[in-house]
Amino acid sequence: MTGRASDIVFAVNTTSRTIVSAAAALRAGTTTAAALVEESLAAIERHNPHTNAFTCIHAAGARAAARAVDDERTRGVDRGPLHGIPISLKDLIDEAGAVTTAGSRVLNETPAASDAPAVARLRAAGAIFLGRTNLHEFALGTTSEDSAFGPVRHPSDAGRSAGGSSGGSAAAVATGMGLGSIGTDTGGSVRIPAAVCGIVGLKPTAGEIPIDGVVPLSLTFDHVGPLARTVQDAAWLYQAMAERPLAIVSPSPIASVRVRRLGGYFDGPLDRTVREGIERAVAAMIRAGARVEPAVDLEAPARIPEYYVSIALPEAAVWHRTYLDTRGELYTPPVRARLDAGRSILATAYLAAREGCRALAHAVDAALEGVDALVLPSLSIVAPPLGAANVPVDGAEIPVRSAMLKLTQLFNLTGHPAISLPVATDGLPVGLQIVGRRGETAKLLSIAAAIEPVVR
Repeated sequence: MTGRASDIVFAVNTTSRTIVSAAAALRAGTTTAAALVEESLAAIERHNPHTNAFTCIHAAGARAAARAVDDERTRGVDRGPLHGIPISLKDLIDEAGAVTTAGSRVLNETPAASDAPAVARLRAAGAIFLGRTNLHEFALGTTSEDSAFGPVRHPSDAGRSAGGSSGGSAAAVATGMGLGSIGTDTGGSVRIPAAVCGIVGLKPTAGEIPIDGVVPLSLTFDHVGPLARTVQDAAWLYQAMAERPLAIVSPSPIASVRVRRLGGYFDGPLDRTVREGIERAVAAMIRAGARVEPAVDLEAPARIPEYYVSIALPEAAVWHRTYLDTRGELYTPPVRARLDAGRSILATAYLAAREGCRALAHAVDAALEGVDALVLPSLSIVAPPLGAANVPVDGAEIPVRSAMLKLTQLFNLTGHPAISLPVATDGLPVGLQIVGRRGETAKLLSIAAAIEPVVR
């Protein structure tokens, strides 16, 4: 894989519209929520036929919500910077009145009776919901191609994956089909598609955003997180869902930033475009004054996939057990096979994996001693071709799923906050992953805000 885009049929959003700029325009009176919704719906009309990013579009509901927001503003009501901002929701998260399909034919077509807490908090902040985004069925995959609605296609190359499982959310943001989106991340499902599509994706510290009202994959590893065009955009979405004050992130002075690279297991194999993009980003950070400490490896990192599978698949199989027994034929075959595999994992393996996760969390804590954050690629390859089982990396054929999960899974096992930032490349998008201390997502956002303009 060379990392060069081919057969490009449409382009990513090249406008300057972000949540930050839109919020400023709303407050200045130079635009309206209705105008922002119409911009987003026009982008959906243009790009959704190619990307297949949405499972359902709430055009009438979004227009009605925008009118209500504009009426509130005329009466002096200001709910904050998300008031009037159009976003989308991964079709795994309950939204009152909408069917949660989880990208599957399995679930009954019964609308959700209430919003998931994260959605309720966004609604209270004034966000407008444009629709539901496509995903890998039940979030159990990295490419968003096993879906009852068909595959999500990459914003720059229709023959490639948009990543997963939150692929529809990433493709929507990258093409201007809304100013942000909310996804879920169990093994990298926010950060992977963000990296693949050239946007920002945040997995907060475990437990900061409630996962109630979200179809579970693994209750141990599931996180809810935002996808957006900038760190500040992602921060406002995160702050609303985590019930934090919606504040401007104060970037750390880049000269005060001290990071450590992860090496060994985390340094290869890497696609050439990924390696070149990350090395360019690190060099730019150093030139700007950041201090980059020598790379370290962790003890027994090769057991990360084993621990992940031993916990995530049994937990998923428990939730799906009735559906597997009564509607098993409605699953896509690859997803059903993974769920069936979860039924055969022993309790001893599950408990040993949980102990292994605790040891890994302590190891990541130790790697963070003396630095502000860890840095590594978000994933080891660029967007893979749809349908590919393996990809060539560093002269070897690597399974696509393994290549896409390898560098993100760890931080679901440990609960550390992690964010993917786009970095400058001469090919398909590449993501730089930045990892902070548990409980310090706000600090991670400050570090990311300092690094963001240096590496783009």
